[in-house]
Amino acid sequence: MNASLAVVAAPAVCAEDLRVTYRGRTVVDVPSIGLASGETYALLGASGAGKSTLLRVLGLLERPTHGRVLFDGSPVGAGDLAARRRIAAVFQKPYLLRGTVGDNVAYGLRLRGMKASQRAVRVAAVLERVGLAGWQDRSALTLSGGEAQRVALARALVLEPTFLLLDEPLSYMDPLLKRSLSLEFAAILAGEHVTSLYVTHDQDEAVVVADRIGVMREGRLVAEGDPDTVLGLPPDEWLAAFVGMEPSLRGRVTAVLDGLSEVECDGVTIYSTVQVPVGTSVLVAVRPEDVTLYVAGALLPVGSARNHFEATVAEVRPQGGSVHVTLERAGVRFAAAVSRAAASELGIAPGQRVIAVFKATAVRMRSEN
Repeated sequence: MNASLAVVAAPAVCAEDLRVTYRGRTVVDVPSIGLASGETYALLGASGAGKSTLLRVLGLLERPTHGRVLFDGSPVGAGDLAARRRIAAVFQKPYLLRGTVGDNVAYGLRLRGMKASQRAVRVAAVLERVGLAGWQDRSALTLSGGEAQRVALARALVLEPTFLLLDEPLSYMDPLLKRSLSLEFAAILAGEHVTSLYVTHDQDEAVVVADRIGVMREGRLVAEGDPDTVLGLPPDEWLAAFVGMEPSLRGRVTAVLDGLSEVECDGVTIYSTVQVPVGTSVLVAVRPEDVTLYVAGALLPVGSARNHFEATVAEVRPQGGSVHVTLERAGVRFAAAVSRAAASELGIAPGQRVIAVFKATAVRMRSEN
């Protein structure tokens, strides 16, 4: 892939020349990956992309076929007990034990020989941090799915790990609960300042929880960076399709005036608040949800967004609760996401002429150099 991979300075957890092969088939091939101290790094990709395998290798749960893992610059392996005691994990299902919430959260501390009085103090503190203060005596068998997963997170955090693994922790939740829990998990992880590797196939979840995102495809890390750049500026067709966009447009900055960059993209002029020098070759993109559509010839509201022009509907595709509309103008393709009600009201259909409107602040742009 052409997506540039970011380099983390002095990573707390990193790996070099990783390969994992099962029965002659390579399932992970990652030359390098690094997680900075205290950051939450989300591994995003479709099922079978190699995310969980990479998590197990970095978490010392599985030995790679080739390559090495380092903590704070020192090589570590699956047999390194001291290194493994620095790691805790939360998986898809909480797998709580029979007994109370307090018993479950204290389980790892009890295995490590901590005194009961010390365990009680530690458990009370971590339950408060995950929003379950005073739940020590509740039966673990009576918890809802979201409550059980917060207990699982508390069980991991109570060990005070320096490296936290989260493997699809919200995948079994319904969409509404997943949205609320992802916000809670993001706040908790940010407050803990623990280096975290978060595996998910859900883009919205990754955006909420992650400081950085890595996208995997067929065992390879094909894009890496901050969520807005990775998901907002796809440089190739595969990544664009994966994030629900058209590939980023290539253009050249022709002017910078009044805080706006004017970019020419094959005869289409786009304005962005991102400022780079005149003459710079750039990649430009706008997320479909940031594009509003009007019927061609409609009178636009006063104060409409800086970018507005007519385009032709090339394709209409239902997508969950919305409709994904691919647009063309002068050979340039981009997309809009509209509600089903709006699509019906506008009569959206292939060949229709519409006005596409989006703000200059919604335009992502970066230099190709």
